[in-house]
Amino acid sequence: MWPILMAVLRRNAVYITLPIAGVVGFIGYNLERILSDRHTPYNKSIQENRAERLAEEELTNPTHVDKLRLNVNILERNLPPSLQPKS
Repeated sequence: MWPILMAVLRRNAVYITLPIAGVVGFIGYNLERILSDRHTPYNKSIQENRAERLAEEELTNPTHVDKLRLNVNILERNLPPSLQPKS
């Protein structure tokens, strides 16, 4: 009896697994929809955050431009010890 049943299942495996997979997928989809929190909070976009940050930086002190000041000569920054000036 078992060999005959296994032969029938092996021959018709494609026709058996598709409906089972569909039922399992349908049940899982509905369970996830019921159990999960579907509310996604609003977050500002990266462009909006950047625009606000730049506007705040301009309002604080427009004359203070720390990014453009260079206190060290760029060629002296990474000198090897043998070429550093002796103090």
